[in-house]
Amino acid sequence: MKKISLIALAALAACTPKATEEMTDQKIHLITLDPGHFHAALVQKSMYEDIDSTVHIYAPDTPDLDLHMAKIEQYNNREDSPTSWNSVIYEGDDYLEKMLAEKAGNVVVLAGSNLKKTEYIAKSVEAGFHVLADKPMAINSEDYELLKEAFASAEEKGILLYDIMTERSEITTILQKELSQDAELFGTLEVGTPENPAVTKESVHHFFKYVSGSPLIRPSWFFDTKQQGEGIVDVTTHLIDLTFWECFPETVIKPEDVSLVSARRWPTVLTPADFEKVTGQTEFPDFLQSSINGGNLETYANGEINYTINGHHAKVSVIWNYQAPEGTGDTHYSIMRGTKANLVIRQGAEQNFKPTLYIEPVTDISEEDAQAAINKLLSTYDGLALEKSENGWKVLIPTKYDIGHEAHFAQVMERFIDYYKNGNMPAWEVPNMLTKYGLSTKALEIAKE
Repeated sequence: MKKISLIALAALAACTPKATEEMTDQKIHLITLDPGHFHAALVQKSMYEDIDSTVHIYAPDTPDLDLHMAKIEQYNNREDSPTSWNSVIYEGDDYLEKMLAEKAGNVVVLAGSNLKKTEYIAKSVEAGFHVLADKPMAINSEDYELLKEAFASAEEKGILLYDIMTERSEITTILQKELSQDAELFGTLEVGTPENPAVTKESVHHFFKYVSGSPLIRPSWFFDTKQQGEGIVDVTTHLIDLTFWECFPETVIKPEDVSLVSARRWPTVLTPADFEKVTGQTEFPDFLQSSINGGNLETYANGEINYTINGHHAKVSVIWNYQAPEGTGDTHYSIMRGTKANLVIRQGAEQNFKPTLYIEPVTDISEEDAQAAINKLLSTYDGLALEKSENGWKVLIPTKYDIGHEAHFAQVMERFIDYYKNGNMPAWEVPNMLTKYGLSTKALEIAKE
């Protein structure tokens, strides 16, 4: 987007005092604050009946805003189901103060630098805005304390504070959860050990990738763990969330229900050429100089956490490589070990790098038993079937359910819209978010020791 266009839109934003009056329509009016991550745009890849088409954007003068607007324009101008977002932009150093003062919307969307995110959350909530925030909401123990205050303020004011957990919408994860609740197939969740946990989740990501058909350009601060956060407090939030959500659905998980066993961290190394390809910058900026070793960048993007939930051992790990091999992408591995069968998600070459769910018996379970479990799900997920595999059965899932990661943002937004219209969230959501971020930030402390 041309700089002159941004200036013109900024002037328009300064002349919208009637914004608050327009919010009497009961719709959600979005504000995007300091968008620095492409997830901020993915929230707007679809249109929603309950969300007004005008979005107010408040941001500093950085290339991040141009990248964000390029994605919004791409969605507006695509041939297939174009969106019709109207962006009203304020650009300036006082963007946060301007947003808080103008109150041009009622829901603040946050996806960007995690250095300021918890502060943004706290100040937005204090000003009376609902908040939909990309993970992580907190990247260290100090942020976690501030986040607890923000949740307390949100409860007092009766407003929503919610993080974007897209992995709950992935179909193999959904079915893994559903089948784990079938005692005749799965039995009960094993207790496990640190060496052989009851549930293991591993997520492999890549710095260079394609998003919405174009090479993803990441901001240079993404590689600064002081701003982005280390991997052990970033992607792991999805994995911890899934262990709560799948193993103990709709159950409050309190801090005392979780015990941290161990944690570790390690860096990913990027050459100057790697860095230029993914950021467009020919030199490492000054704020990354402390992470340069032998001319290459070492960023602590990888981490592993071992813990227990209600006495059951769990392990989550995140790995960041530079670039996926041709034809592949981010991958996910997950196993839930039951007393009768294991439920395993694999996403390797054998699966054509598509998440694939397997039922693998550990006791005498027949194909008829497995089919009976699948039959119980057909009223909700029609077309499911079984295919014999080496260690049991592969669950065949119709392609209509494989909508892709980017589409999951719309599903999260639909859930948030329902919560907004109902005026509340399920009773377990807030305490589980607090326990999740308490665990991840404590794990970082332990890993650094």
